[in-house]
Amino acid sequence: MSERYGGYGAEDGAGEPTGEAADWYRQGVQLLEAGDPQAAAQLLTKVAQKNPDSAQVLEALARAHFDGGLYERALESFAQLAHVSPEDDYAQFGWGLAAAKLGQMDVAVEHLSAAAAMRPEIRHYANALRAARSTLREQSGKRGLADE
Repeated sequence: MSERYGGYGAEDGAGEPTGEAADWYRQGVQLLEAGDPQAAAQLLTKVAQKNPDSAQVLEALARAHFDGGLYERALESFAQLAHVSPEDDYAQFGWGLAAAKLGQMDVAVEHLSAAAAMRPEIRHYANALRAARSTLREQSGKRGLADE
């Protein structure tokens, strides 16, 4: 499995990479930045098991899940990050984006609204919120037509 980690560290018989959790974190972030979110998520999951309340670790793990297309896991990771760090606007933003990818537009609007309220100067928060609201209105309109 060390090949999946881009050659970073070997694993022992227990299925854990060698070294310290801080090393795993750095390696996971490097993998994420190098475009290998699946390998990053595997390694960062190990780090999160050792440090479940680390906002830094949870954010990296959530990003790895999202970038790897694991939107349900990304949603869970961003939600955990928001729980650990309620003032984190990026946690709310990621939670909203993951919910949108899963078609949960009401949840997406809720969390994108929170992100946009926390950091109104960040344009992509407002843009994502507008898109989610538009999609939610479309879905509501289509349901209304189906009910007629």
